[in-house]
Order: sequence, then C-alpha cells, then structure tokens
Amino acid sequence: MIEQQYIDLFKQYRSELDANSAEGLNRHRDAAFDIFTQIGFPSSKQEEYKHSNIMRYFDKDLGLNLRNIPIPVNPYDAFKCDVPNLSTYTCFLINDRYYDKAEQAENLPSGVFVGSLLQFAKEYPAQFGTYYAQIADMRDNGIVAYNTMFAQDGFVVYVPKNVEVEKPLQLINILRGGVDLNVNRRILIIAEENAHVKLLVCDHAVDDVHFVVTQVTEISAAASAQVDFYELEENSEKVTRLSNLFSEQKENSNVVTSGITLHNGYTRNNYRFRLLGEYAEAHAGGLAICDKTQHIDNFAFLDHAVPNCMSNELFKNVLKDKATGIFCGKILVEKDAQKTQAYQTNRNLVSSNTAQMFSKPQLEIYADDVKCSHGLTTGQLDEDALFYMRARGIDKEEARLLLMVAFTRDVVDMIRIPALQERLITLIDKRFRGELMRCGNCNVCK
Repeated sequence: MIEQQYIDLFKQYRSELDANSAEGLNRHRDAAFDIFTQIGFPSSKQEEYKHSNIMRYFDKDLGLNLRNIPIPVNPYDAFKCDVPNLSTYTCFLINDRYYDKAEQAENLPSGVFVGSLLQFAKEYPAQFGTYYAQIADMRDNGIVAYNTMFAQDGFVVYVPKNVEVEKPLQLINILRGGVDLNVNRRILIIAEENAHVKLLVCDHAVDDVHFVVTQVTEISAAASAQVDFYELEENSEKVTRLSNLFSEQKENSNVVTSGITLHNGYTRNNYRFRLLGEYAEAHAGGLAICDKTQHIDNFAFLDHAVPNCMSNELFKNVLKDKATGIFCGKILVEKDAQKTQAYQTNRNLVSSNTAQMFSKPQLEIYADDVKCSHGLTTGQLDEDALFYMRARGIDKEEARLLLMVAFTRDVVDMIRIPALQERLITLIDKRFRGELMRCGNCNVCK
C-alpha cells in the first residue's frame, strides 16, 4: 500500500507540522487525514484518472520539509523576468514556503494583503477561517486531502471590498532540492465585493532532481468581483505537478483562469468552478505544448447552480514525439439554472504517429431554457493552408511553425494583460523552434 508510508509519516511528525505552521492550518489536518486513510491517492481504475496513473509517482523515496526549514536560495539573483513592459509586484515560494525576505509591496492599496499564507492565518484569523479549505472539496479527492495534511505555508491574496489592485501580481514558484522531494503548496485568493485583482503564477525548477508537487488553489470571488489567475509552467522533465483549482463565484462576478504549459514532465490539472450567483461569468483556458514523453492531463468541471450565468472553456494541445494529452470536460447545468450560456471547446494538433490524445467532452443539463455546446477536433495541420502559404514563397517548415503559433493564439487572447500576451506569443514561437529549452526569461533555467 503506497499510502501507508505517508500515513505513518504524518503520525510520526504531526507535532512538528503543527509547531511550524499556524492553528488555522492545523485544525484541518485531522479531517484530511481521515479522508486520506479512507480513499488514498487517485488510481487509474477511476474514470477521471483512466489515462493518468498518479499513484506511482508517490511510490518513491521522497523527502518532505516537515519542519518548514528555509531553503538557501536568493530568488532575486536566480529569477530575472524580462517580459517587456510587465510591471508586477513579485513574490516567491521556494518549494512550499513563502520567501519572507521579499521586497516590500509598493503602492498596494490600503487593506490589501499579499504574502505568506502562514502569516495571514495568524494576522487575519477570521478571514482565514472563512475561506481556507472551504472551497477546496477534499471529500472525494485524495490529492487535496493529502495536501491539506502536510501544507504548512503558501501564498495568499486578500483584496477587501471596492478595492482594485491595478498592478498585476506575480508569484514565482521555485523548486529547489538536493534530493528527490515532495512539495505541498497552497494558494488562496479572496476578492471581496467589487474587488479586482490579477495574478500571474510562474513555475520553475532549479535542481536536477525529481519533484512531486501538489498544489491546491482556492479562488473566492464575491459579488461584482473580478479575478484573473494565469499560470505559466516551464518546469523540467523531472517534475510531476498535480494541481487542483477551485473557484466559487457570486452574482455579477467575473473569473478568468488560463494555464499555459510550455515545458513539463507529468502534469495533471483539475479545474472546478461553481457559479453561485446570477450573471456570474467564468472563462477557463488551457494550452500545452508537449513533446518527447511529456504528459498533460486537464480535467475541467463547471457547475451552473443558478440562472443567467455564462461560461466558456477553451483547451488546446500540441503534441509530438511520444507525448500524451488528455482532456476531460464536464458542464453541469442544474435544474433551476435557466438562461444558462455554456460553451466548451477542445482542439488538438497531433504531429506524430506516436503521440496520443484522449478527449471526453460532456454536457449534463437539467434546465430547458439554455444555450450550451461542446466541440472537439483532433488532427494535423490543414494541408490546404500549408499549400497556400508555400505557394506564396514560405518555406514548408516555416509555414508549419506559423500555423502552429496561430493555432495557439485564441487561448493567449483570453489573457487580459497585454504585455503578457505579447511575451507568450514570443515564448510559444521559440518553443516550436526548439530555442526554448526550459524557459527564456530567468537565470534559473539555463
């Protein structure tokens, strides 16, 4: 039983976990432990994980930083973002611990908290207790339960009522370790009524060891709040990334999420959105470019619980060599959710005979006055388009590259930070040309 070593580890080091964290995080560990001992890690026997055998990645001798010890790295020396005109307030997580020597926030509006989840739990216990581990449902999710057992710190953004954070926030996740390591991090975003905030999260691995990362993100968007959450994964092939994002929205709120994977090893992203207030909008995008034996699995579940809401899902994959892609999307329109508009699209380019793509779009509708659709295509580049470009003097390989970049463009267009859009177009072009080995914008990735 793979889970037993982690059950024993939790029992043995429970006092250290509590001592190096905060009461707000500690109070959820017992419930998480009970769930984990009952259901364990997801297995490929479950329909949602049919093509992703997550359990085997935990069947290794992985280290855990159970005493929450600071990792010796200066991220300001390691990371040099060169996105032109992208002015952000930058924070860092070193593995699963917040880098507390970060430069002080400049020009953040009064009342906004950006920083350590551990510190937030101590300084804002009421807000922390209201939101932490409340949106992320771990009852049928062994990874979320496992993460809740071991998480000691993380990152939080708290924006009070009627406050707009005009400057985008940027969180850099840096993986660092001398041995194979298990990292368990949390991200919490709280946008109160009519609050606006944008967050870009970038993933990078420093050391050439295996990392197994669990990440749980909770987004709470109150009435008329706007939240943008963008992730850019540029990890090494030795990183296993298991991410669970949960979003809950009240009336007139607007949430945009987009996950861009340019380099990875093995990635599983779970997205779960609940629209709980009328006229809420949710936009979920995803793009992955995978080659060699890289693996990308996106699962998206969107629950329309009330009338007059709108959602749009757009996930694209470009696969070559022996890469594997999976998309499973489900839209649920509940009985009373009339006037729902829900759209789901999955498009995939498979450019080799050995790459594999598995896709399963689903609609489950219990209301009769709705506009819902889903679309799926998997194939190769349009030969007519290639012929058209070659007839105008464009080299065949260059034409292929231009068409692949164009294929990704509508996912990039979902991002509401123009400077980031422009930089992503450049990075995607470099990725297709083989010029972007792990990433092109920091000193971490050589």
